[in-house]
Amino acid sequence: MEVQLDVIAVGAHPDDVEIGCGGTVARLAEQGYRVGIIDLTDGEPTPGSPGPEVRLAEAQQAAKILGAAVRVTLPLPNRRLFDDFETRVALAKEFRKYRPRLVLGLGGGTPTASPDHYQAMLITEAAVFYSRLTKWPEHFGSLEPHTIAVQMHYFLSFRLLSPAAENSIVNDISSTQEKKMAAIAAYKTQFPPEKAPLFERIRTYNRQQGMAAGFEAGEVLAHTTALGTRDLMGLLFGKPD
Repeated sequence: MEVQLDVIAVGAHPDDVEIGCGGTVARLAEQGYRVGIIDLTDGEPTPGSPGPEVRLAEAQQAAKILGAAVRVTLPLPNRRLFDDFETRVALAKEFRKYRPRLVLGLGGGTPTASPDHYQAMLITEAAVFYSRLTKWPEHFGSLEPHTIAVQMHYFLSFRLLSPAAENSIVNDISSTQEKKMAAIAAYKTQFPPEKAPLFERIRTYNRQQGMAAGFEAGEVLAHTTALGTRDLMGLLFGKPD
């Protein structure tokens, strides 16, 4: 029996989750939630990496820094990731195994960057749906259906002035910004010294997003449906101590 997770964050490649919502993953882990990361591919081949074993070791180190309880790498093809039936089922099986309440997935495409990101968004949305469907033992065997309560998007669209979609919120990562940066830095093959300016770019981006909501640093997340609350004061001001 797999450990049940509260949250699963899905990326197309190792480092997608770290860059897009690493601060959120670390914050949730600090708050005591069991968080898992699923990479749809191992990101190989890629410039600068000597092979998949090194990239996978970097991914595990990054997950440890963030406090993730589980990291899974699916054997899907980097650069040729497509939203098809088999790929949807492969991810839905992981959702059924780990039974999260919340799934964080990529939102939108990344023009001039990997088209795998957009495909990952489609795959994740379909897998959330497939996870709850009954009467499909020929595809899921003994894995029981599981309904995911909430799906949200995170974003890698750093070259847009306003990457957020409707129903977006800013999650406070003031206390975990540096954990996020350390997790990204764990990918030494992907971020050699000549790419050092990228770290300041990410840090500045998160500061800008956070300051818009009154935080030192933040990450934008978007709910896939309309947001609602039964506790307006609790939403606005938090629970009293």
